[in-house]
This record gives sequence, C-alpha cells and structure tokens, in this order.
Amino acid sequence: MQKIVPFLWFDNQLEEALDFYTSIFKNSKVVDVRRYEDAGPDLESTVLAATFQLDGVEFMGMNGGPLYTFSPATSFYVKCETQGECDELWEKLLEGGEADRCGWLRDKYGVTWQIIPTVLDTLFADKDPEKIHRVMEAMLQMTKLDIAALEKAYAGR
Repeated sequence: MQKIVPFLWFDNQLEEALDFYTSIFKNSKVVDVRRYEDAGPDLESTVLAATFQLDGVEFMGMNGGPLYTFSPATSFYVKCETQGECDELWEKLLEGGEADRCGWLRDKYGVTWQIIPTVLDTLFADKDPEKIHRVMEAMLQMTKLDIAALEKAYAGR
C-alpha cells in the first residue's frame, strides 16, 4: 500500500485525463471509477472520482468543479533514463499544453510536469562548481532538456 497518494482535482475532465495519462506512462491503469449515480439523471454517467496508477504510482482524482485549479507550485518530477524517453514523454504530455523552461511543461489539463533526465542529478553532484555552473547555464537556455547538450556543457565544449 502506498501511504502518500497524489490527489488531483479536475473541473470535469477526469475521465478524459484518465485515458490520456494511462496511455502515456508504461505500467499504468485505471484501478477504480466512481460515478455520480445518485446525484440525478443529468450526472449519473459522470465520473465523480477515480483511483489510477501511472508507472506503478497510485493517484486519485476527482471531478470537483471549477473551484480549484492546478498551479506550477505543485508538479510531477519524471525521471527519464534516455533522451528518447524524455522526448516521448515531453511530446505526449505537451499535446494541447504549454512548454516552459528547464524541462517543465503544463499539460492540457493544467497539471505541471518536469521531464528530467537522470544524468542531470549526476552532473549537478560534481564537486567542481565551474562544471555545475556550465550545466546550469545550459539548462536555463533550454525548454525541453537535451542530454547531449548538458553533457557537452559539463565537459566544457
């Protein structure tokens, strides 16, 4: 059992978001869907809440109306092993959304994601502050992160 579960509040797009997210991440599925069955005939087929997994991580979601919206103050940090994985997740999550700097994007539902290559942790862990500075400067110029360009900056080329 996962003790801490991210909870996402949607206006009315939860069912569409479930299909979208589970189609993007491997090892993902919708676990449970609850509908507004007793709220009246206009809402009986509408999703109230759902439990789902993205790459094995459990999430919960709810169609709660327009009272709350997503903010970049909360984001999902996705670790990618390869440039291909970064590119694939970036393009899919960006569909209908908005790109930002340094590997950040906001998807079409307003959820913020950071698509980050795992090599970045290694580069930033170096003891040489000049190398770290070069990597940071390179990253600040990027929208989607480019592993080869980050490694080139690290090497001083």
